[in-house]
Amino acid sequence: MKTYSDTTYAILGILTTDCRSGYAIKQFIDQSLHHFWKISYGQIYPTLKSLVEEGLAEVQISSTPGKPDKNEYSLTSKGKETLKNWLEQPIKQLPVERNEILLKLFFSRHQPKEKTLLLLESYKKDLESRFQTYAAIEQAITKYHDTSADTMYWLFTLDYGKRITKAAVEWCEAAFDKLLHEGV
Repeated sequence: MKTYSDTTYAILGILTTDCRSGYAIKQFIDQSLHHFWKISYGQIYPTLKSLVEEGLAEVQISSTPGKPDKNEYSLTSKGKETLKNWLEQPIKQLPVERNEILLKLFFSRHQPKEKTLLLLESYKKDLESRFQTYAAIEQAITKYHDTSADTMYWLFTLDYGKRITKAAVEWCEAAFDKLLHEGV
């Protein structure tokens, strides 16, 4: 069985939704996946072209009066089977986090404690904002997609993000408190 890039599998998955054009795929990514998976706009069209060449998707031209023609993509049975096979495989490795706040904190002995406290406070505010974004997304999903077969799975990924963010806020508070009261 041939293996493909993670971007290919992500776009195969997106094509199982109502997204059919490159633009719709980009919007879908911006509204959902980008919180945990980055795909640049420049990757979408080459990947779609590759999917068609590999027989994983087919393309049809859609015409609307007064608008330019657009390509609409749909999965082939081979594309559905490829996605299914990938989904059934175990993950290759645990995710490795690259976190700038941790890197800066690791070396923060070399700056005034007040600067480190400000860094932690700023990071905490950004996390709280992210949590609010996740809460708004959750509300939108349950309001507009409550009957979708995908809803439960979308909410699983969202819950993961919310829990990780909540834990990071709590970590910020603990680090801030320890630095403030016990730090050098």
